[in-house]
Amino acid sequence: MSVKHAISRGLEFGRSFFQIGLLKSGARIAAKLRADRFRVGPSVRAAQPQAFLPSRYRYYRTSLKGLAAQLQSAAFRRRFAGGSPRNRAVFLAFGLGVGLIEQQLEDDRRSAATCQEIQAVFRKKRFQSSLRPFTSGYRLEDYIIGNQIGKGSNAAVYEAAAPSARMEEGKRFLVEERDEEEEAEKKTVRPLSCCSLKNFPLAVKMLWNFGAGSSSEAILRSMSQELVPAGPLALKKENEQIALDGEFGVVPRRVSAHPNVIRVYRAFTADVPLLPGAREEYPDVLPARLNPAGLGNNRTLFLVMKNYPCTLRQYLQASRPGSREGSLMVLQLLEGVDHLCRQGVAHRDLKSDNVLLEFDSDGCPRLVITDFGCSLAQSDSSLQLPFNSNWVSRGGNASLMAPEVATAVPGPGAVIDYSKADAWAVGAVSYEIFGQPNPFYGAMGLESSKYQERQLPPLPPRVPADTQLVVRLLLRRNPSKRPSARVAANMLHLSLWGRRALANQDSAGMKRLADWLLCQSAVVLLKGRGRAGGDRVEAELQRSFLSSLELEDLRTAVGFLLFGQQRRPPHAPSTQAC
Repeated sequence: MSVKHAISRGLEFGRSFFQIGLLKSGARIAAKLRADRFRVGPSVRAAQPQAFLPSRYRYYRTSLKGLAAQLQSAAFRRRFAGGSPRNRAVFLAFGLGVGLIEQQLEDDRRSAATCQEIQAVFRKKRFQSSLRPFTSGYRLEDYIIGNQIGKGSNAAVYEAAAPSARMEEGKRFLVEERDEEEEAEKKTVRPLSCCSLKNFPLAVKMLWNFGAGSSSEAILRSMSQELVPAGPLALKKENEQIALDGEFGVVPRRVSAHPNVIRVYRAFTADVPLLPGAREEYPDVLPARLNPAGLGNNRTLFLVMKNYPCTLRQYLQASRPGSREGSLMVLQLLEGVDHLCRQGVAHRDLKSDNVLLEFDSDGCPRLVITDFGCSLAQSDSSLQLPFNSNWVSRGGNASLMAPEVATAVPGPGAVIDYSKADAWAVGAVSYEIFGQPNPFYGAMGLESSKYQERQLPPLPPRVPADTQLVVRLLLRRNPSKRPSARVAANMLHLSLWGRRALANQDSAGMKRLADWLLCQSAVVLLKGRGRAGGDRVEAELQRSFLSSLELEDLRTAVGFLLFGQQRRPPHAPSTQAC
């Protein structure tokens, strides 16, 4: 009898041993083992015997290790005290098998403990914005408004500066009238120059107000989704409770700061002003006092944020990121989406126009998710929206709706699950990042409700194989077979920085991975102590990864990568170095 066969027979014998009632029902034991598997900390050694052993069998020690030792000891005693050779072999194999299970559980507990310890260290290090804090700014008059830098379907964005902001010597930046030639040039929104960003470090977003009324309370309630990325001091104290009421009895969540999610520093209501280009760019949304034919209300909501040079779409029209740079950009989107999902927020309108971009000290693009007007923010964090009628909004851009959203049918008890919808949109935007047309745009584009995965066009050969794998997995139609944003981000992290830890995976693979995580944590902590490396995109990504470590997510990411390696052609490109 081979060792493998003996262990198999021993485990089979042990299963029937449990089922006949000596150690109570097998289901109860399985539940106990699952709970004990993830228990970490000082008290990981054992479970109390009375939790799953009858009183007459409490002489067994309190863990599987003790049970294995008892069984093995009994087998050796039978060796010299008699008994059939077959029974002795099976009894010993059962003891050895239980010991192997205990060893695997012990390794898992240690790995989980390592992940939680690292996570606790990096969660204490909160993200700090590079923008200087300011204590005022709850009125429109507190800002100097510059040129229009963007316009969407529900708002216009202007560059701005606080009066206390640092300006160029001897210059005041006031709104001036321009001749027709300058106005024509301004209609084409272009990336901002460094000089403009220095003089106007802020951006003011003015929302359209068609039906919310002109009271501050009504405006804040109607546009509460826009306040999802608002900071703790964004609203005046008297308006805080109004904004938290939300629509349909749902409390909008406020997400904590993250390097890949926009931060709203101030939110207030004010009378709609006549800003540069208003009559030409958006005459219909102006109130009647500014345009007799306008349909807008007198007051609206204003949001104050950091000013960014351009959108992701504008950047990609003028630049072509390298393979590693593109992988870092996809990774940033996944980190931002994961941060939102963990806090119960689905963006529901993720596209290249709704991603802002700046550059770190090394010139690497830093991506920031913005525009939360279509977001879903629920108090229970389920990200499941009741879909009982067609009046319930599915979200924003129909072209980039995940298949489970686009194909949802309204009816009693129907729900739309948005937990992986934004991750699917990241997969679609990834094509644009790597210089390809978005496969779901245009008259000849694929329809997210009908496409087949084999219809997806291939990414350029220069794209790393692991990144191509992540994009393919994100665009799976079935959400149950699609990785979450966290798992997909872990795959790219391991591909970019943990390739050696993935080599020659065996029974010691998770231990090797845990050792790499400890080394990586030490490196990131040392780099973060200096100003030069603390604001780099790669350092921010590594901190996000380490602050979100979960053993099961990490194990799933490793499994996807190993599966991809097995199916990969022998000469497929790997992740490229800097």
